[in-house]
Amino acid sequence: MLSTNDNELLTRTGPGTPMGDLFRRFWVPVLLLQEIVERDGTPVRVRALGEDLVAFRDSAGRAALLEARCPHRGAELFWGRNEECGLRCAYHGWKFDADGNCVDMPSEPPEFRFQDRVQMASFPVREWGGFLWAYFGPPELLPELPRFEWALLPPEHLFVSKKLQECNWAQAVEGAVDTAHFSFLHMLVDVPENAPDAVKWMKRDGAPRFTVNATDGGLLIGASRQAEESTYYWRITQFLVPNHSLAPGSDRGQNMNGQTWVPIDDEHCWVYCYTWNPERPITEQEREQMRRGFGIHAELDEQWAPVRNRSNDYLVDRAAQRTQSFTGIRGISEQDACIQDSQGRIYDRTKEHLGTTDVAIIEFRRLMLKMARDLREGQEPRQARESGVYLVRSGAAVAPRETPFAEVAKDRVAVD
Repeated sequence: MLSTNDNELLTRTGPGTPMGDLFRRFWVPVLLLQEIVERDGTPVRVRALGEDLVAFRDSAGRAALLEARCPHRGAELFWGRNEECGLRCAYHGWKFDADGNCVDMPSEPPEFRFQDRVQMASFPVREWGGFLWAYFGPPELLPELPRFEWALLPPEHLFVSKKLQECNWAQAVEGAVDTAHFSFLHMLVDVPENAPDAVKWMKRDGAPRFTVNATDGGLLIGASRQAEESTYYWRITQFLVPNHSLAPGSDRGQNMNGQTWVPIDDEHCWVYCYTWNPERPITEQEREQMRRGFGIHAELDEQWAPVRNRSNDYLVDRAAQRTQSFTGIRGISEQDACIQDSQGRIYDRTKEHLGTTDVAIIEFRRLMLKMARDLREGQEPRQARESGVYLVRSGAAVAPRETPFAEVAKDRVAVD
């Protein structure tokens, strides 16, 4: 368990908090690119890391991210006019370009040149891997974008989505690095004979043995279950600081999955999801399945909230829970959200009792708390300056039981 102070340190990411300062040293996704396609289109509200912002694409096609409110009298710029390479406040017509410069102030006499003394906060943005990424840290420390494999592939090899989750970012990440729960939360009541071997092994062995190794980018997590005869089935997860996880279970040639959790505030987060295949395009049939809520992706409403959510008890089917699935909730994504949300908006880790299968969660917390404290003492996170540490994969493998984890993982996590 954590102390109250450590729990606060881990979960709070607003302006001026140690964990918030750490997040602000890295690029984070803030929108899907499909949300900001049209030049001079409708502005988009953005809330990230406890800050209210507004995004727009100007007449020249440049994406921009500004503070949400006009510096004149605080009117929300979401209601403004996106026109002629700037966003014009609907209250008194003050207009700001993508860099936050006030380029027109029609409510003031032009000879005063008052507009030259007014500047809005603007934030660097980049279009990368289907997302709009933003950087909120010191300008002089602007890092390179993380070189994820999925962001380097042609668009036809990639499918992205986002979904709202109604809990703190850290407990959602902990659900991703805890692969022991797959034997229960995502399991069928009765596994059919023709099910994949991996499903049978996870059903049969609910207490995997964990090995966690530090990497240049974060943590390499291995969970081994008894397979056939003298072999282990390994599920290999990558956690990449500060808020990314590449999901286990995929082998070479199969679709791969990952997620990035971006705090909206301390009680909500956006989960940015990506499925990619380095060897072939994602088919339209696969894309349609993912739009309907397959795998890590959720079935969504028009506001990017899962159709099955906290407000409707995730449409749990208790009859199905008795006879079909462990939860009676449809969708792996929704099953994860249900349990993580049920821990509370911000989980009180002072009350927990951790076991042997929680070692990855323990190491995740240690790493993040250390990085936040190091930054507070003036030590910048090196991963922000080393974009290549993100060019890795997760995976799965069957190997003899005596094979060391490092050897099992070696051929699975490297990018060709």
